[in-house]
Amino acid sequence: MNVCVVGTGYVGLVAGTCLSDFGMNVICVDKVKEKIDMLNRGELPIYELGLIELIQRNVKLDRLHFSTNLKEAVERSLVVFLAVGTPEREDGYADLSQIEAVAKEVAGYMTEYKIIAIKSTVPVGTAKKLRELIRENVSGDVDFDVVSNPEFLREGAAVNDFLRPDRVILGCNSERALAIMRDIYRPLYLLETPIVSTTNETAEVIKYAANTMLALRISFVNEIANLCDIVDADVYQVSRALGMDKRIGPKFLHPGPGYGGSCFPKDVSALSKLSDDVGYDFKLAKAVIEVNARQRELVVEKSLKLLGDAKGKVIGLLGLAFKPNTDDVREAPAIYVARRLMDEGATVQAFDPAAMDEAKKVVDGIKYQKNAYAACEGADLVIIATEWNEFRDLDFSRIKEQVRTANVFDTRNIYDPRALKQLGFNYLATGRS
Repeated sequence: MNVCVVGTGYVGLVAGTCLSDFGMNVICVDKVKEKIDMLNRGELPIYELGLIELIQRNVKLDRLHFSTNLKEAVERSLVVFLAVGTPEREDGYADLSQIEAVAKEVAGYMTEYKIIAIKSTVPVGTAKKLRELIRENVSGDVDFDVVSNPEFLREGAAVNDFLRPDRVILGCNSERALAIMRDIYRPLYLLETPIVSTTNETAEVIKYAANTMLALRISFVNEIANLCDIVDADVYQVSRALGMDKRIGPKFLHPGPGYGGSCFPKDVSALSKLSDDVGYDFKLAKAVIEVNARQRELVVEKSLKLLGDAKGKVIGLLGLAFKPNTDDVREAPAIYVARRLMDEGATVQAFDPAAMDEAKKVVDGIKYQKNAYAACEGADLVIIATEWNEFRDLDFSRIKEQVRTANVFDTRNIYDPRALKQLGFNYLATGRS
């Protein structure tokens, strides 16, 4: 089967590569020539574990190609996956300009039956809107179907998530389209992966509901952590005990500085805005947004309280990405904290194993260091903002000799408070007073 994937970001590049690994002939298309040139040179425009090896294998087998020629890709493909960005607008709504523009362009190249599969995260009603846009822009009486096929990929584990998903969602009323889409995901039958067939609208809600639920769990445990700080309880033990309850489970119950990335912030906001538009006050979604904003500000407040006055102080910031195993700094708590502390007069010197180049694009003034120990040199406060593996076993005896003041704020609760206090550090965590 010939497949086209429009967009070579996290979703499009992972989806296209993994589909080629299923044995399909895939063309990944992007209008940004620099990205396509990088991919054709065997270089990755994103940081994602295990992806480059998969790309190299399928390029060698002549199943995976990269191009800027959308017309050619559409003409040779039965299924066109749309995986372009739908970022959050300033008003909180999802920006659909890219996906609408691509849908119109694809329509102009269609001369026979096609399936337009929406991988991008879009508000409810987008599939219906795109169907109308395509019908208005297609030449002649060309048949097509629009399938809502949302992704559930975690950055840093996206390849495994695509190849071994919890479920596949197919939203469409056409049995013809559903049969073809099931055939695309046929390799997953051996894993007994559930395939949920539903309507476009239900599939669109499933995506937003999943991300909002996960964001809600993170915000809930952060609220519990803040309470634990006040009443002198240990959130680590609280969350561990909660996770033992089979009705609750342990996932996404780890407190920290708040969620970030390309999905949770914009998806929760978009769901809230959608609810407002249809006349429903989605109080939980709004509360999640509020709690998350406050959580990263609490990191700043606690840091300032520890420092007394930030002016002239040096912050050693360990981690810039919103989570480990990615270079994504979109809505990253560490970026927010760095900006705020620099506004207060502090100098921030930081290290991240993968995200420093991306951080340089969005924030000025950070002094980037070659490793974690260099970032701690002369610091008045060391903040662990991202739980990279290489931050899990730092030599704090060495760090104690490097810092100006022995203050550590472990926002991710990586370390044993007693061990660091025994080394002479003033140790601050999240919910472990």
